[in-house]
Amino acid sequence: MNPLPSAIPAASADSLCYLNGDYTRLADARVSVLDRGFMFGDGVYEVLPVYDRRLFRFDEHMARLERSLAKVRITAPLTREDWLARMRRLVAAQHEHSGAIDQLVYLQVTRGVALREHTMPSDIEPTVFMMCSPAKTPTPEQRHAGVACISARDFRWERGDIKSISLLGNVLARQMSADKGAVETLLFRDGFLTEAAASNVWMVKEGALIGPPKSELLLEGVRVDLLAELCEECGIGYSLRPVSEGEVFSADELLLSSAMKEVLAVTRLDGELVGHGTLRGKPGPVYARLYEAYQRAKPIQSI
Repeated sequence: MNPLPSAIPAASADSLCYLNGDYTRLADARVSVLDRGFMFGDGVYEVLPVYDRRLFRFDEHMARLERSLAKVRITAPLTREDWLARMRRLVAAQHEHSGAIDQLVYLQVTRGVALREHTMPSDIEPTVFMMCSPAKTPTPEQRHAGVACISARDFRWERGDIKSISLLGNVLARQMSADKGAVETLLFRDGFLTEAAASNVWMVKEGALIGPPKSELLLEGVRVDLLAELCEECGIGYSLRPVSEGEVFSADELLLSSAMKEVLAVTRLDGELVGHGTLRGKPGPVYARLYEAYQRAKPIQSI
């Protein structure tokens, strides 16, 4: 009998993970079926990129985790120093296991284990889980040619600002694009852009980068403030304001940003080429400048 769960590839089953104070093989990690994360999706998560075995924008990711925990009324189970020490141990173990120097850290905090009832129990300990995996970044071809996306109505709940583990809406939205051979689904609510299934979305108009304003309807990506910094460095205009669906479809450039995509050009939307003139259907100059600036930021902003 195969002792490894079939959903965990054999290559990663022996990876070290962290669960409630203990380090163990990923294949051996277990939580109770009464955990509220399992029962209700009652928890939050965070994802941190690792470059050359160093954590990128650690404090910014931790600040977002702390905001999400506060919004769902879960007491932070670890200090930033504790998180950092545990992450560094897992990063080192993953490097030893797979040789990967660029990785992705996933951490999850649920409210904990209790009998099933909708109200929030106050006397239980949060469940804390963390793992690392080798980074899966866009391919050189995707960088060179850009990627295809589709659009859809934003049918998810209205607290997108919480990085909740309740991701069924995002799963459905992402599958819509996967079914059409695209990499993302751009979402619109009441005629205005919110975000994508697993990315923030940006448009370029007359040389400036423009994204939706921060609100409860979308997640404040760590790259939102990072791109503001990179735009200032590069002399690129930057603003957050309501972006209409029509503006997106007529944009000079469209970009995605996320932990692993970093910044990525969208060159086709709903089957139509993005952009105008000789650059139509090609990654544009604002993307190129921001991508290069992003690469320069990696060693500077990693610890």
